[in-house]
Amino acid sequence: MRSSLLGVAAGAAVAAAWTAPAPAPVVPAFARAFGIPLRLPRADGIAITFDDGPHPQGTPAVIETLARFGAAATFFLVGEQVERFPSLAAEIAAAGHEVALHGHRHVLTLRRTPAGLARDLDLAAWTIANAAGRAPTLYRPPYGVFSAAALALVRRRGWSPLLWSRWGRDWGANETPAAIAARATAGLRAGDVVLLHDADHYSSPGSWRRTAAALPSILETVADLDVPLVPVTQST
Repeated sequence: MRSSLLGVAAGAAVAAAWTAPAPAPVVPAFARAFGIPLRLPRADGIAITFDDGPHPQGTPAVIETLARFGAAATFFLVGEQVERFPSLAAEIAAAGHEVALHGHRHVLTLRRTPAGLARDLDLAAWTIANAAGRAPTLYRPPYGVFSAAALALVRRRGWSPLLWSRWGRDWGANETPAAIAARATAGLRAGDVVLLHDADHYSSPGSWRRTAAALPSILETVADLDVPLVPVTQST
């Protein structure tokens, strides 16, 4: 009985360690404890970031709006989507935006073994670099959820983990452009990292349309603050 209890306790301890960083996106104290940034290293700009792309309609729509405003952004790309649309990854880079890493498959890191996750990260990094012509140095996990292994693997490769301090929650089927823009800009200030999505591969169909429609209002709010929009690594 005692050995069984010890085994259960050991298993629980391992599970707790494995999932320990997971609440970081919604509990800032966890992000601080594990050294996972939510904001820019220096409060000298605001970073608009897009997850889950590239997307054949969403990515060009977003790039076009950013160009109208003379704004640069950071795109956390999914390797399997870059394989489908390599020219879009190249277009992102050519337009002066930053390419970053969101994994090869959009799978929760808590469900990946360390070895499987390592293969996924390396494949994604190679795929993105090959298509975009530049190697990513930033990583945000699918759903923003880090496992202990993911955090260790990313740092071992010299990449920087990053989450966000503002979000549009633009993936839902019932969201509106006005609600997305209001949520993304509520309390917005220098140093913030804003999370949006330029793709609907892993969210409600057509969600990218609402994001694209919300983006001008978000960019106008940033302009009114007189704070520059910067790719994340420009603030390091």
